[in-house]
Amino acid sequence: MFRLQKYIINTLSILFLSIFFPLFSIASVIFLIKLATYTAVIQLTIWEMTQLYLFVLPEILFYTMPVTFFIAAALTLFRLSTDNEIIVLFALGIHPKFILKTLLKPALLLSALLAFDFLVLFPHATVLSSNFVSYKKSAAKFNLSASEFGHSFGDWLLYIGKNSPDGGYENLFLFNKNKKEEILISAKKGEITNDSGILRLKLTNGEGYSYSKEKFSQIEFKSMNINDTMSSNLTQYRTPIEYWLSDDRKESKRHMLITDTLLALFPILSLFLVASISIVHARHQKGRIYLYLFSGILIFYVATLGLQELIFYYTIPVVALIWLGVTYAMYQKTIVARF
Repeated sequence: MFRLQKYIINTLSILFLSIFFPLFSIASVIFLIKLATYTAVIQLTIWEMTQLYLFVLPEILFYTMPVTFFIAAALTLFRLSTDNEIIVLFALGIHPKFILKTLLKPALLLSALLAFDFLVLFPHATVLSSNFVSYKKSAAKFNLSASEFGHSFGDWLLYIGKNSPDGGYENLFLFNKNKKEEILISAKKGEITNDSGILRLKLTNGEGYSYSKEKFSQIEFKSMNINDTMSSNLTQYRTPIEYWLSDDRKESKRHMLITDTLLALFPILSLFLVASISIVHARHQKGRIYLYLFSGILIFYVATLGLQELIFYYTIPVVALIWLGVTYAMYQKTIVARF
């Protein structure tokens, strides 16, 4: 029995890897094309593109591995059937449930890994990716230059006289107007630095003027710092539980929780269907396994996505129980009753 289990698992592993790598490559290319659209807004080096890719890697793995396992498990049993090995096993008195128990072990392991992926790794990667893009957008504002037009620096209008040879700026003027007062600042030199995603304009050797209905004031300064608090919006990382329970993007996270929970359970829920469509008699049954594979994946996804708007979190137990009931009935009728 141990050798038989090892043989089935080895066949499953080979097919799993041969299917996973092409799917993973296709998904990676799609995500890289999506990431490339960021270059229209921010400048990214090859290493920064690699970082963004690593941030979406948990998502790529999550959406490719359940489908890969379903296809690999079905093709494993289908190959054993077409080679007449399944018939030999049943003739020796081995029950179909032995094969399901053999597939259940990798299915449980994969479902546990998928649950850890989307519950723990995904929140962390999402926050890192969001903060990274926000940081780069804020850093993109470094591209200030002397021109006849002004620039926006937070709530300030900024005019730069000329660029300094040392990378800074010379002859800067800033203007800020609100309901109570108007402020004008001039400085001989200035430079922009980035402190944890917050742009800071450091001015040296300048004057400041403040005017309101009540008073007019003037100051001289050797050094002044002005922060652009609107330059970036970095999200502080929460624990996974706090991330999922927070009100931020609540509707989106609800859909994600329902869909990803069912996808994480898909390797386990699909075992009866795998046996029903892939254990065939090579002489008397024409294999339509690829049609069945496509139909099974499509129906599961449609049921998962379609019921969310109607029954919300009840979608998880409803889809799981109905799917198990229907596929178990198919398994009893097509496999147990025959073999």
